[in-house]
Amino acid sequence: MDHLQQTPLSRLPVPRFVSTLLASFSTTGLIVGVFFFAMSLTPSLIPRPYVVQAVISGLSLSAGYAIGVLLRWVWSLLDLPEFRGRTGLTVKVLAALGCSGVALAFLWRTAYWQNTVRQIMGLDPVESAEPFKLGLIAALVFVAIVLLARLFRLTFSFLARRFEHVLTRPLAKVAAVVAVIALFWSAVDGVIFRFALHAADSSFQRLDALIDPDVAPPTDPLKTGSSASLMTWDELGRQGRQFVASGPAAKDIGAFFGAEAKEPLRVYAGLNSAETAKERAKLALEELKRVGGFERTNLLIVVPTGTGWIDPPGMDSLEYLLKGDVASVAVQYSYLTSWLSLLVEPEYGAETADALFDAVYGYWTTLPRDKRPKLYLYGLSLGSMNSQGSVDPFDIISDPFQGALWVGSPFPTRTWLQITGNRNPGSPEWRPLYRDGSVIRFTNQENALNIPGAKWGNVRIVYLQYASDPITFFDPHSFYREPDWMKAPRGPDVSPALRWFPVVTMFQLLADMALATTSPIGYGHVYAPEHYIDAWMQVMAPPGVTEADAERLKGQLKGRY
Repeated sequence: MDHLQQTPLSRLPVPRFVSTLLASFSTTGLIVGVFFFAMSLTPSLIPRPYVVQAVISGLSLSAGYAIGVLLRWVWSLLDLPEFRGRTGLTVKVLAALGCSGVALAFLWRTAYWQNTVRQIMGLDPVESAEPFKLGLIAALVFVAIVLLARLFRLTFSFLARRFEHVLTRPLAKVAAVVAVIALFWSAVDGVIFRFALHAADSSFQRLDALIDPDVAPPTDPLKTGSSASLMTWDELGRQGRQFVASGPAAKDIGAFFGAEAKEPLRVYAGLNSAETAKERAKLALEELKRVGGFERTNLLIVVPTGTGWIDPPGMDSLEYLLKGDVASVAVQYSYLTSWLSLLVEPEYGAETADALFDAVYGYWTTLPRDKRPKLYLYGLSLGSMNSQGSVDPFDIISDPFQGALWVGSPFPTRTWLQITGNRNPGSPEWRPLYRDGSVIRFTNQENALNIPGAKWGNVRIVYLQYASDPITFFDPHSFYREPDWMKAPRGPDVSPALRWFPVVTMFQLLADMALATTSPIGYGHVYAPEHYIDAWMQVMAPPGVTEADAERLKGQLKGRY
């Protein structure tokens, strides 16, 4: 804190509460904090409601204030000259007025910045970002954090004095710091975090068990959950029931192509279908055999998202392109939303994906090569990460699957990180070129899969990702350095007004992750059927389907989801 040592603020001709308030804050902290606050109002990847923006701005203000206080402490430690007395007061008042002006100017500009993102995504512009409500909520967040910090300091001082009775002063301070950190962490982890997690767990569990009256159990014996199935309808969970009951029927596909089509096969094992991941995977394999999945021309191993959800545009477009001649199999590993599942039970998804791939691939390799289906992999979001993790190249090199489509890979995905990090020089991070393009290609809203001079090999892997997807492009290193995807050339769906700022950008991207699925379809973490179609056409090269057919299908599926 900045202390005025020659003339106390309480003796100057200003109201007492104002002088007390001014004296309690660091001038340097406020200057840096307001700079961070102002920068937090600039756009990032996803349009933000003012409440979310207020929380980001309050956190940014607090972080900037803490950095300013630290700089002020270092300045004092070095015995550098300081403003004191009336000069110090004048500087403090001018700084407060200047900070207020800067904050107001940037608050007034917030709607314009948000509209630079909304315009790209085809959303109607907002007339106001509610600057006064935004500023008030941000101030409350800042005050709450400052009070918490001061409580931390008071607790430290109290414990340090007590420890000095039995320890030397340096050791007492060290012991006090350790004790306070342990105390505060136990309060956050043991009370707040666990309570919130328990509430979320109960909520998602009830949602998973909810049976939609509009989704009736199937009567077709080739459907999972029917009376002939190895699994009951109730065991599938809400997302499993929706997956099995939805999708195009053979008559829909046949009508589109004007020719006979097959009924797509969908197999799904829910969390309640068996006790362990291996047992659920084995049960899914037996169900796949029962319905004749290995007699189809194409077989797809699907890894769902955290809730067990499988993206309808991805599956529907595939089943159309293959004219129904495909069987798909999936196993649920959680009922929590993906980011919660990634946070509290990441091993469950990896374990289930491994078990399902091992079971299906293991059986598939025992079949004659000229009589078995072509094998493909598919996953979106956390499903993409777990699907990639289920494949060890050394285990399949002698008998590889035919291809994979991995969509919106989360930023910690190891395979994706390795490939992106080793992309060809000059290609952007949001749409890399990898080696000669014979095995791996990337695409987004603009189909980039037809690479001049490149020829597909025996295995075709496509990554579909949007530059505006924060699930993919969140970077924890943005705390202190600019991510590569922000550098020119930028993705077509990223605001040109986006700028990198230390600390602030990380807060913005964290909020973007929470809002990633609120964007319009075709942006953020919401993938459009037309982009799936481009990707599936390259991965599978469906026989008898022309580019004109693909374009017609885009028109038919667009706007349906």
